[in-house]
Amino acid sequence: MPRAKGGYKTRRRRKKILKLARGYVGGKSKLFRTATEAVDRALRYAYRDRRTRKRDFRSLWIVRINAAARINGITYSRFMQGLSTAGIDLNRKVLADMAVRDPDGFAKIAEMAKASS
Repeated sequence: MPRAKGGYKTRRRRKKILKLARGYVGGKSKLFRTATEAVDRALRYAYRDRRTRKRDFRSLWIVRINAAARINGITYSRFMQGLSTAGIDLNRKVLADMAVRDPDGFAKIAEMAKASS
């Protein structure tokens, strides 16, 4: 059986990996084997961290809402409970944005949450 050399398909596959490895330091961007390992690891981290980012942002929003709520004299848990009983349906992303950009509007919402809890 004749020896199969690296032809069109192999060259294309290797070029794809090396293109993904552009910008890596040293042999990780030049050598196929080390580039493959680095790219595989990077893709695993990217997949994992796309999910982690959602958790991180939610916790950031909660911290911001809690800080703004305490400035207005109410705790985070009482604030969120007051919002639900008052029928105010705003998500944490919007509330955190209001806490940073529109403190007066957030204060009005906090007063409504206080009144209903």
